[in-house]
Amino acid sequence: MRAFLGFVRKEAFHILRDKQTFWILLLMPLVQVLLFGFAVRTDVYDIRLAIVDPSPGPASRVLIERYSASPRFRVMGVYASTAPLDQQFREGTLRQAIVLPPDVDRALLGRAPLSIQVVTDAADPNTGSIMQAYASAVLQRWHAEQTMRAGGVRLDVAARMRFNPTLESVNLFVPGLIALVLTIVSAMMTAISITREKETGTMEMLLVSPLHPVAIVVGKVVPYVVMGFTNVLLVLGAARLVFGMPLRGNVALLLAEALLYILTALALGIVISTSAATQRTAMIAAMAGLLLPTLMLSGFIFPLDSMPTPLQVISNIIPARWFLIIVRGIMVKGAGLATLWQETLILLAQTVLLLAVGVRRLAIRLE
Repeated sequence: MRAFLGFVRKEAFHILRDKQTFWILLLMPLVQVLLFGFAVRTDVYDIRLAIVDPSPGPASRVLIERYSASPRFRVMGVYASTAPLDQQFREGTLRQAIVLPPDVDRALLGRAPLSIQVVTDAADPNTGSIMQAYASAVLQRWHAEQTMRAGGVRLDVAARMRFNPTLESVNLFVPGLIALVLTIVSAMMTAISITREKETGTMEMLLVSPLHPVAIVVGKVVPYVVMGFTNVLLVLGAARLVFGMPLRGNVALLLAEALLYILTALALGIVISTSAATQRTAMIAAMAGLLLPTLMLSGFIFPLDSMPTPLQVISNIIPARWFLIIVRGIMVKGAGLATLWQETLILLAQTVLLLAVGVRRLAIRLE
């Protein structure tokens, strides 16, 4: 029993001595509980909605007021035709559109069938189904009010799911898996690899070599660039051949964006390695600082629009958020650089900043 208690005291001493690991282990459960509590939500709010009303009248104005008053919708505009919708759907400015037929009031007075189309962005099939149900519920309530005045008028709601009409969940998860795999391979493994060199003392052997510190950093990360790019090719091949996921955009642009994100993840790994003293600390920091935000705050699983405003603000600094918009835009929506240039510039700026900070800090420590 005494030997056992001595072993426990020894392990506790090791944990307390490594202050970085101690504080990460102490605070990470609290952060996880708060993050999951606020981020894991299936409700959808702030749905960006457009309404096409060719013949405005009292009945259609009432419908517009219903959507404007709902906390789940944000009416972005009322149009006379569907011409502006396509580009806005591709850019992500709109998530849903209600297309009314001409002469809604005349149809109600004449008791003619009323056909209304609900167009939904279903690139995220789970969120698309929820948005479809919300929009249909508002239409049904509005229809019930109108029929009390106009008599029995049949309402035909035609649902159209854009980009993912069959609501295949693979179209949601595969782009997110690309970001997750690249984060694990590039960021976590780079952080652990560089920290291992410092922990085992082999970094001193590199210091006496004629290599410049920047060359040492580049030599350490090049294998992970190749490995990450190979993983991208494998995942895309499996998505296309095994799951039948569409690839509507430019393949060369997709691979170039993936290479950019690999560099971003490598820079994150270098930054972590400059702050972590041991491999254990580097692994825990990478899991807490990279994997959880990639899963929870990038839009991989849960819609960002449903999260509290502080979490939406924090998500802007997570590279995986912008990479997921790019990948889903290219693969599912067929978008090009003309549509995704803002997200690409943000990801490029983050990459340059992280590389500059990581390489400089590591070079200072090596010197």
